[in-house]
Amino acid sequence: MAWIYLIMSGAFEVVAVTGINQIVKHKNLKSYLIVLFGFIVSFSLLALAMKELPMGISYAVWTGIGTVGVTLLGMLFYREPKDWRPIVFIGMILIAVVGLKMTT
Repeated sequence: MAWIYLIMSGAFEVVAVTGINQIVKHKNLKSYLIVLFGFIVSFSLLALAMKELPMGISYAVWTGIGTVGVTLLGMLFYREPKDWRPIVFIGMILIAVVGLKMTT
């Protein structure tokens, strides 16, 4: 169950960061509420996951999901450049997270 919490936590981090992007564009209450909701849920789920998983792997996976998720959302929905270099680095993040999991 801890891994499910961790994955969901990373997904809600993506929600929160997307809300930050909306704040930059619109500065309305809805955008602020999305950020607040996203981070509250994300940190709460991260805390639940860390009851069973080590802090290092939890944080690495959480930030990895957030980084990969926000980068892909930016490319797919916010017209950010679709260059091959970010894809390579996303792959490196995924390899690093798998490596951490295999060694802990």
